[in-house]
Amino acid sequence: MTTSDAPDDARQDAGGRAPWWGGPMVRGPGTAPFGRSTYWRRFGPLLGLVWLVFLAEPLTASLDADTNALRVLGVVGVAGVGLLFALSVYTFRFREIPRRVVVGILAAQTACVVPMTLAAHQHGLVGLVFVSVTAVFLVARPPVLALAAAIAVLLLVVPRLVPGWETEDSTAVSAVLASLAVFGFTQLVARNRQLFAAQEEVATLAAAQERERIARDVHDVVGHSLTVVSVKAELAARLLRDDPDRAAAELADIQRLTRAALADVRSMVTGARVVTLPGELAAARAAFDAAGIEARLPGAVDAVPADRQALFGWALREATTNVLRHSLAHRVVVTLDADTLTVDDDGRGPDRDAAGDGNGLRGLAERARAAGATLATSRGPLGGFRVAVRFAPDTTDERAAS
Repeated sequence: MTTSDAPDDARQDAGGRAPWWGGPMVRGPGTAPFGRSTYWRRFGPLLGLVWLVFLAEPLTASLDADTNALRVLGVVGVAGVGLLFALSVYTFRFREIPRRVVVGILAAQTACVVPMTLAAHQHGLVGLVFVSVTAVFLVARPPVLALAAAIAVLLLVVPRLVPGWETEDSTAVSAVLASLAVFGFTQLVARNRQLFAAQEEVATLAAAQERERIARDVHDVVGHSLTVVSVKAELAARLLRDDPDRAAAELADIQRLTRAALADVRSMVTGARVVTLPGELAAARAAFDAAGIEARLPGAVDAVPADRQALFGWALREATTNVLRHSLAHRVVVTLDADTLTVDDDGRGPDRDAAGDGNGLRGLAERARAAGATLATSRGPLGGFRVAVRFAPDTTDERAAS
């Protein structure tokens, strides 16, 4: 694939501009509007047209030419340079510019300088300043500064070579300063466009992260709540004939759990969901009791730093859900210290069925990484599945949960 056949995005640099020397398109400095003000984008470039006032000198000199033909040529040349400059500044600021169009504009401007110099002599060389500025504006790449330098040299040399012309070195200085000023302006526009694009990308990533957070919380909160409700509903169904009072109590507990789950869903959408380790320990004990699973849980959480309790609470919630759903366990042991939460069961172990679909463990792994901890899953000493969340920095046995 040749350069001209490559897709536009493959030829663009970080600023969104196709390289002047390699592709058929040259982007104007404002190709992608980076501001939100339509008024400014439409009428702001008109401020650049104030530069046309510098054509007053060659226009006056052309009107003072010796013959009517020279006067007409001079006025036409001045008008051509000014119109092409205005066209470049206003018309092409938001468009991709074909390279042939850029070359055509610069060639036409240069051609207009010839009758200007015939009529206005050295004053007509002011047109080359506009050629330089137009080239820098349309191309806006560092190599175009070489053209600006060449024009400055011409402005210094030509008046010295043509008999009867006066040297005006200030015109060369003006060409250099104007070209550098316009080049700096185009670079500022390009950087602003990059900044605006980066801000949009950050906003998109933030929205994606928020969607992931909500999806993870929905899985953790709703999955856990529905699992406990399912266990309690089964228990209530078994007790309905033999122990109606206890069955009624279980049904009342199911109502409480569903209301709490609904409140959790509402709060997690706004990011206000707070998980506490003591609350999750109490909920885990109630869930294991309802499922008839012998559970040994820590009685206090004083040894755990406050900034780690939320992560351990989420980990305990996910581990409890996995035990109830997948393990077929009869016994669960939860150990807790300042750095580690470990949940062991005597169920089926770390096979695919025991680990479930893996969404909860992946979400837990993301939470752990965000908090600076690691998630490790393996076969535990009870013969079943082990879930461990550790804050120790030297953990080496972490493996991805799936």
